[in-house]
Amino acid sequence: MRKNLSIILPCYNEEEVLPISSEKIMSILLDLINKGKISNDSNIVFVDDGSSDKTWTLIERLVDSDSNHYNGIKLSRNFGHQNALMAGMTSQVDKADMIITIDADLQDDIDVIEDMVDAYNEGYDVVYGVRNNRDSDTAFKRKTAETFYKLMNKAGIEMVPNHADFRLLSQRAVNTLLSFPEKNLFLRGLVPLLGYPNTKVYYSRKKREAGESKYPLKKMISFAKEGLTSFTILPITFVRNLGYIVLSIGIIYTIYTLIQWSKGAVENGWSSIIITLWLLGGFQLISISIIGEYIGKIYWEVKHRPRFIIETNLTGEVKEDHER
Repeated sequence: MRKNLSIILPCYNEEEVLPISSEKIMSILLDLINKGKISNDSNIVFVDDGSSDKTWTLIERLVDSDSNHYNGIKLSRNFGHQNALMAGMTSQVDKADMIITIDADLQDDIDVIEDMVDAYNEGYDVVYGVRNNRDSDTAFKRKTAETFYKLMNKAGIEMVPNHADFRLLSQRAVNTLLSFPEKNLFLRGLVPLLGYPNTKVYYSRKKREAGESKYPLKKMISFAKEGLTSFTILPITFVRNLGYIVLSIGIIYTIYTLIQWSKGAVENGWSSIIITLWLLGGFQLISISIIGEYIGKIYWEVKHRPRFIIETNLTGEVKEDHER
């Protein structure tokens, strides 16, 4: 029996690229249907993540033109890329045998979607789309990406290098992923924790079809910080070790001062006191800020707020986000 595929595209102010990406993704979907690799009930789901442009209007038009294959979900506000993906997967998990997530800008190569479906039919629950090069990136972005993956690896966080959010998940993999209760989502780190059979397909990343990147440097830094603080206590360990070093220096400095005092070589003045106060004051501020990151996460978790709120749903009834 043919399996049902849902392709989830999170959209945030994508009115320029949506007419292009919708047509190309539909072409891939229909080709797979015609080849008998997926069922005719397979669909494309656009998740409007609080766009302020005409993105939702375009989605409505697409659904009106082919409600069998185009579906749309509108979130009540901007909940963020990761939560938009979760909203799309939640809406389709009971209907789809497999779900593919891909960004609407089509920088990921949609031609490997067929390879992903083939891998699923071979028994893989998770199929990662992995870039085989970064030629399309600037030298700065290549270097920062390389540093990011090295840092995550040293922190003991299992990630697939050069993989973003272009992946296929089986129905049971999605169900398991949805059982993770945290609100601070970092899917690139969560998916490898599933432990199901997985493989990779490789592709060359393309330039955006239209529009501008939704991930400027500020968001990239924030995303990296989210991943680090969501999966490791390494920053706290670093602060602890730094504290030991500062304490050791303080003890050595105290011994040195006592020796100098016994020789009568101590200068009256405030220099050493001021330096010490600034050093320890800076250390305390850094410590408080890092610990604050974790307290902030606890603060958001205990609120038990929903990951997303659906304002309009053109796919039918969708169960509410629940505490899984």
